[in-house]
Amino acid sequence: MDDDSAAPTSLLMWLGYRAAEDRIATALAEAGFADLTRAQVRLLAGIDDDEGSRLVVLAERARIAKQTATALVDRLAAAGYVRRVVDPDDGRARLVRLTARGRELVPVARAAERRIDAEWRAHLGPETMDQLRAALLELRGLVDP
Repeated sequence: MDDDSAAPTSLLMWLGYRAAEDRIATALAEAGFADLTRAQVRLLAGIDDDEGSRLVVLAERARIAKQTATALVDRLAAAGYVRRVVDPDDGRARLVRLTARGRELVPVARAAERRIDAEWRAHLGPETMDQLRAALLELRGLVDP
């Protein structure tokens, strides 16, 4: 696409997301979590920190099939990042929770997110960055109610 002004807004948002995801994955690899794939990082990002998340929720958040999510969780569990536990609200269901090893990567990812936000703020300027965030939060109400 030669004319960036003609690019769909959704593509421009996705390019920013992809760049941020790559930076976070690189930061994780540099911090000793080099065994994680992008798909695993994406799935890990969907786990609710304290209580854990059901597999079907993780699949939905990562936009993948439940079978794919199951395979990813199996590999993450074998690598020591997550464990499956009984859901206290429904004894038939299981939650995927971060292990101690899984929780070690959270501050690394959060620090990378803060660096990305700071760089984007420096590039766009505080006012434009604040407007971008406000617009994206407003849009979230439409696309992620």
